Amino acid sequence: METVLNYIKNNFSNYLEELKDYLKIKSISTLDEHKDDMQNCAKFVASKFESAGLENIKIFQTEKHPIVYADWLHQPNKPTILIYGHYDVQPVDPIELWKSNPFEPVIINKKIYARGANDNKGQNFVHIKSVEAFMKTKGTLPVNVKFLFEGEEEVGSTSLTKFIIENKKLLKCDALLISDTSMFAPNTPTITYGLRGLLYMEIEVTAANRDLHSGSFGGAVANPINELAKIISKLHDKNGKVTIPNFYKDVLPISKEEKENFKKLKFSDKNFAKELNVKELYGEKGFSTLERLWVRPTLDCNGIIGGFTEKGAKTVLPAKATAKISMRLVPNQDPKKLAKDFENYVKSISPNWVKVEVKMLHYGYPAMTSIDDPTIKAASNALKKAFKKDPVFTREGGSIPIIVDFMKQLKAPAILMGFGLDTDDIHSPNEHFRLENFEKGLLSSAYFINEMANI
Repeated sequence: METVLNYIKNNFSNYLEELKDYLKIKSISTLDEHKDDMQNCAKFVASKFESAGLENIKIFQTEKHPIVYADWLHQPNKPTILIYGHYDVQPVDPIELWKSNPFEPVIINKKIYARGANDNKGQNFVHIKSVEAFMKTKGTLPVNVKFLFEGEEEVGSTSLTKFIIENKKLLKCDALLISDTSMFAPNTPTITYGLRGLLYMEIEVTAANRDLHSGSFGGAVANPINELAKIISKLHDKNGKVTIPNFYKDVLPISKEEKENFKKLKFSDKNFAKELNVKELYGEKGFSTLERLWVRPTLDCNGIIGGFTEKGAKTVLPAKATAKISMRLVPNQDPKKLAKDFENYVKSISPNWVKVEVKMLHYGYPAMTSIDDPTIKAASNALKKAFKKDPVFTREGGSIPIIVDFMKQLKAPAILMGFGLDTDDIHSPNEHFRLENFEKGLLSSAYFINEMANI
């Protein structure tokens, strides 16, 4: 391993320059104007697979954005690791809050700033380069590897779900490795063993057949924005609990062991609030902050669209208003079932003087992996060697819906070994990735590949 580790350390600056090129590509999956950028980014990923010494590289075109595959399969008696990542990124709005161009990476205070720096280009790039380090120094790997990078994670992974079902033989593996989660704290190696699921809904409220003058029609015709706001206000009670009937029916209770494990992490509500610049934290009463973040379901309005939103004034009653609503779900909750419950409830609290339509945009199930699995033990050993300290085990409030599809179809455990931090501003202006975490990620990935050869 020494030659591999030295190669990584000696080539770190080169890896960083290559990462900058990766981050310059405007691979925003949700915006149609970036379709060509998505194609170019897929080609970039394929070129990096090739330079790393991987084989059978192929770009699979889908109805939306490409999926990129590669492998190296020359160890018939050793495990196979499937490494998943996504090359698509979130939109950059609001652009005025960025301190630098989101697609012109800059390094400030030992952090690289750019859209995708953490989520997920910086994190998935470590695995390409760790494999490359083995191939450049030894010409071989101690295990078999497969890579699968998609371009639709930020929009629901629709194409990949179908791809997994249709290509189970191609993707067959003994373990799935993903770096798309966060460490619990700086310099704290972390293995995430659980993810919340996601249910994303849209509410559309319509009144008149066109926008109306608020002076000529105000007081006689309902305002969809007003009515939508009333609906949203009824989705929680005064204690922060979601009011949808049966929302908590299938939620599993938190075990005593998990409660004790959370306490050992010594999470500081005060520091958390200070970091976010909020006076105090808020959430469902009766639970700790970590419980609310990791093992309790939530509901949030993510956006409201309607009326006049430009500078200045326009006296208008909009014909339509729309709200985006997401729910983070925990193990044992069924997003399809909850989608119907949500629709029924919203319509039951809607007045007759507006038309209300509810639709589901996308969903994903929660995921859990046993921390006693041998692959988790291998990841734990790898992190301990890279960080020189024992890792902690956490659950994650976010979602990677495709993980459940991988686990269900491939019958393989998922190792969630993330190197970002919750303070890295993913999905927000000024997203960044610490250079020390980029380097520790490279070392951890190399150690993990080596550790997996011994299970």
